[in-house]
Amino acid sequence: MRVPLATRSLLGLALVACVFVALPPHAMPTLADLRTVAVHAVLVGIVGIGLTLVIAGGGIDLSVGSAVSLCGVVAALTARAGAPLAVVLLAGVACGAVCGLYNACLIWLLRLPAFIVTLGTLGLFRGVAKWLSGSRTVVAPTLGLEDVMQPVPKHPAWVVAPGVWVLAMLAVMCGLVLSRTVLGRQTLALGGSEEAARVAGVPVRRTGMTTYVMCGVLVGVAACLQFGRITVGDPTLNAGLELEAIAAAVIGGASLAGGTGSILGTVVGAVMMAYLRNRCAALGWPNFVQDMLVGHLIIAAVAIDRVRAISRG
Repeated sequence: MRVPLATRSLLGLALVACVFVALPPHAMPTLADLRTVAVHAVLVGIVGIGLTLVIAGGGIDLSVGSAVSLCGVVAALTARAGAPLAVVLLAGVACGAVCGLYNACLIWLLRLPAFIVTLGTLGLFRGVAKWLSGSRTVVAPTLGLEDVMQPVPKHPAWVVAPGVWVLAMLAVMCGLVLSRTVLGRQTLALGGSEEAARVAGVPVRRTGMTTYVMCGVLVGVAACLQFGRITVGDPTLNAGLELEAIAAAVIGGASLAGGTGSILGTVVGAVMMAYLRNRCAALGWPNFVQDMLVGHLIIAAVAIDRVRAISRG
């Protein structure tokens, strides 16, 4: 019987949880721990959802970490200029959309390799962020955004931080897009085989460009939430975020070869990585141990993707 992709991810998360409970001092996570894990999963989860759409369509985007930093700087500069919250959010999301559109034009209009293009824009977006900020953190009023990412919400009815509910809402919306809409079916067809999709009448260029723009919009949302959490725009943050987001997508069932993807699985993958870091900190393990474990988790995710590709072939 074929196990759904999201179910596999949930089983993996349960396995990781059991391993940490089995380690001395056998500490169970508290409600505060789970709330913290949920907040830490928001950034990787939202960016991972965007990458899932791109990867399902046969693409890749290595620039998302730098794009989040750029969008955060733009949002902070807009807030410092005295703009209201709605304009700050619009500026951050619009910046992300422009980043996604720029990648899309280079890849789908000039037909350049996605890996090379996004590796180049990784440096480009980071450079623009440093240029706009003067290579310094941008201190600005957060206009209430700081409350969205507090692990303990102001109103108990929220249970978890409002940012976690934003992640859940985006996951539901993008999950429906990928599984229940024409765009979703065209994206999966494009990822499976561009030539076959073209013969079947799929507008491959428009579909591919749309996935990158959607990813950019989600990057902008993640940047605004991060701005609220750290209360500044920092052009130097998020190095390695692209690797964690790709790992979350692959753990969730997306194939780097394209053609498959699970939004729920990606969210579970993001929670797994956040839980891993939280439990390492609870056990008092140094940061380099956490980095080594996360690095091997990424390697394992790629290896699993390779095994799945071989089994399908």
